[in-house]
Amino acid sequence: MPTLRERPQPVLVLEQCKGCERCVGSCPKDCIHPGVEIDPRTGLVPVVLDLHRCNGCGLCLSACPEPYGLRPETDFELVDPALLNPARAPRARPETIADDALPLPRTEPLVIKGTYASAIGALFAGCRHFYGYPITPSTEGAELMARLLPELDGVFMQAVSEVATVNIMYGCGGAGLPCLTFTSSPGFSLMLEGLSYMVAAEVPGVFVNIMRGGPGLGNIGPEQADIKLACRGLGHGNSHAIVLAPGTPQEMLDLTILAFELSFRYRNPVVILGDGYLGQMTGRVTLPRELVRPGRPDWAVWGDAAHRGNLICSIRLDEKDLEEHNVRLVAKYARMRREQRAELFECDDADTLLVACNTPSQMARGAVQSLRDQGLRVGLFRPITLWPFPIRELLPQLSHVRRIVVVEASHGQLEDELRLALSHAGCPGSVVIDHVRRMGGVLPQQEEIEARVAGPVREVVA
Repeated sequence: MPTLRERPQPVLVLEQCKGCERCVGSCPKDCIHPGVEIDPRTGLVPVVLDLHRCNGCGLCLSACPEPYGLRPETDFELVDPALLNPARAPRARPETIADDALPLPRTEPLVIKGTYASAIGALFAGCRHFYGYPITPSTEGAELMARLLPELDGVFMQAVSEVATVNIMYGCGGAGLPCLTFTSSPGFSLMLEGLSYMVAAEVPGVFVNIMRGGPGLGNIGPEQADIKLACRGLGHGNSHAIVLAPGTPQEMLDLTILAFELSFRYRNPVVILGDGYLGQMTGRVTLPRELVRPGRPDWAVWGDAAHRGNLICSIRLDEKDLEEHNVRLVAKYARMRREQRAELFECDDADTLLVACNTPSQMARGAVQSLRDQGLRVGLFRPITLWPFPIRELLPQLSHVRRIVVVEASHGQLEDELRLALSHAGCPGSVVIDHVRRMGGVLPQQEEIEARVAGPVREVVA
């Protein structure tokens, strides 16, 4: 019979311990205690051994479930888990199936509302998968998709919530399929956690947010108060996405097609910000001459043998691994910053520049034309990408512009993006910045803009 000294004591294998604590209750000498630190390799909390009173009874070894976190020291040997599996031949990378562009005949223009135009743009971009939850003033886009997708062998699913919507999109985008949702401000807030997961897992998807008055439930009037949310608060971590700001129903269609292209180019969600008026107002829309038939990217988790080695995942428990992943994402964001777009109207000789997007840009354009008739040199700078802010297009204008007036339906959220872009470009304070702001579903009016421009110059601290 072995003596106490000959009985093997237990050895803890940290990466195998599940923290179930069965061994804690089995030890008669109180040598095993619940742990307090998470093992970053597993995300679990291993137990802690204090063996100075251990008599080697082995009860803890019997209590430990498979795979065994406790082993007897006599037969214990650290082995790399990778060596326990037979060597596998490296998998061949599946081939990318490129998109096709199918030519279409010329059609007569349509007169449709902005949400309809965006839905039709998604269909032309090859999107056949829609997931969403109805919320005013975006619901008409979802209704049109519900009517058309079944006729196109597509999928329409009304999810149980916005949280469910974004997680279904995670799965659909992870399979390499173009997918879309329509939502409005409160619903968009609910999607942000899932959006951050999609950013981390590098999953494409297009989110059309028809902004309405807030905070809280607010009302269904038009507002631009989600600019900060989309550009600076897009989920936890270092999350970013290209943010597009259409100004007409035609751009709702065109920028939705562009959104799918950018989403797959960068393997990242893309956000389209419209406002309640833009989503509901009608306009003349010309359809494109091509229809995209989507291919299949090589990274897709498709479920067949060729794609079985692919992985879509947003969790990285090792700190160094997560930091390296963030470094890769930040490098991708730097490439995404090349996608700066803006429209310049009467800017060549302007000494006063209006900056506006979405529906307020229409009022600003009218103000420019009226003020020009009065002999004032006024232009309109309309950012089409809010992130990245099109600072490359703006900087050359600063050589002759002495004053900027930001026109927006929010409390300075567009102005903040402008000021931040100027600061990063190394020219803060180089021009006087003023504003015209309305909130709560009220839009700036042309008369207000003209009065501000014609009034005394003032610099406003944001």
